[in-house]
Amino acid sequence: MTRTLQCISPIDGSVFAERPVLSLAEAEAAVARARAAQAEWAARPLAERVALVEAGCARLTAMQDEVVPELARQMGRPVRYGGEFRGMNERASYMASIAAEALAPIEIEDSATFRRLIKREPHGLVLIIAPWNYPYMTAINGVAPALMAGNAVVLKHATQTLLVGERMARAFHEAGVPADVFQNLFLDHDTTAKLIAAKSFGFVNFTGSVGAGQAIERAAAGTFTGLGLELGGKDPGYVMEDADLDAAVETLIDGAMFNSGQCCCGIERIYVHESLFDAFVEKAVAIVKSYKLGNPLDPETTLGPMAHRRFADLVREQISEAVAEGATAHIETFAEDDGGTYLTPQILTGVNHDMRVMREESFGPVVGIMPVADDEHALQLMNDSDFGLTASLWTQDAARAEALGARIETGTVFMNRADYLDPALCWTGCKSTGKGGSLSVIGFHNLTRPKSYHLKKVTK
Repeated sequence: MTRTLQCISPIDGSVFAERPVLSLAEAEAAVARARAAQAEWAARPLAERVALVEAGCARLTAMQDEVVPELARQMGRPVRYGGEFRGMNERASYMASIAAEALAPIEIEDSATFRRLIKREPHGLVLIIAPWNYPYMTAINGVAPALMAGNAVVLKHATQTLLVGERMARAFHEAGVPADVFQNLFLDHDTTAKLIAAKSFGFVNFTGSVGAGQAIERAAAGTFTGLGLELGGKDPGYVMEDADLDAAVETLIDGAMFNSGQCCCGIERIYVHESLFDAFVEKAVAIVKSYKLGNPLDPETTLGPMAHRRFADLVREQISEAVAEGATAHIETFAEDDGGTYLTPQILTGVNHDMRVMREESFGPVVGIMPVADDEHALQLMNDSDFGLTASLWTQDAARAEALGARIETGTVFMNRADYLDPALCWTGCKSTGKGGSLSVIGFHNLTRPKSYHLKKVTK
């Protein structure tokens, strides 16, 4: 009996999409086709590959009228926020603009006696395992530079956003990228692990949970396959005594609640200088109380359902435990909260780091806020985490922020902003957030390998 993958819509619990998974033999055949097609793709001029990838993004953008409600049905983001095309195109366009320089040979010597240089070569076949929370933007982080660099790509997308990979492949194929060079495959975990263990890929890029990242590392053990892993997060915000309070509240609360809190670099804990604490909390509560929770297909909805019932259940558990342990919940249950995917956003005070809500990833619309005495106090709390993706600092003093940022165990330091991915900077993390890095020049280097040439010329 053929096994299928089902996307259960968070709107009403119905099956929105269903696709059969490939057998191991079918998956191996797809991998073989990709590997066979890669050499010809890599032999094309870089400018041609870049142009085709940009054309694929443009073709995908032209589908936005279909994609936006489709995304709402798959993972619950309100249609009022549109698709992810601005961010997707920003990232792809930036990588296109730096491709020639990032992939250019490093010339050491070209004299009468020697030619010495380092070139970048594609890994061959890259597997990209993409998440559901920002399914187009996260996928393009790997898809665009991998293809530009001359790799073939196999995309395995999350079951919750089952149609995204299919739509991306269709757009890129219609733009002229060969079908075997960019393939969207419906795979189960077992087949994926077997393909990785069989050294089917030169590089695997994964965005998702810590547990799944560990499973990928186990599958790749002993194969020497390159891995890029962006895993969990518990990103902090720190509001210093000289911060623009209104801007800090607006940005940090949006960073905690947008997309129902389901953001890789969402703000999950906030530390506020004690002189601003009460005012910050008052303003934050007012913002959250103004949200409209409801059906994401309704243009008036500002907060949609969480993508799956089990995700909402985890957040409810963390909130209930924190309140039982002494925390104060500031938001009364919304009328639209059905005990399922539709979840009341919550602000907690009276929290501490003994509570799960301040230690473990929530990935939902809840944030704990704590007062701090000074930078040292905030630093200790920010670093008291298993994760390290981003940290958001709020101050008028850039030198202070940079000096403090140097001591924070994180991948990116923001000042006076949050929850943003700058494609010119390496997107990376530390500790249990994972390893590797995407986008920027470093992203191209991770998707290729260096090859050295030491050529001694014949002289008389």
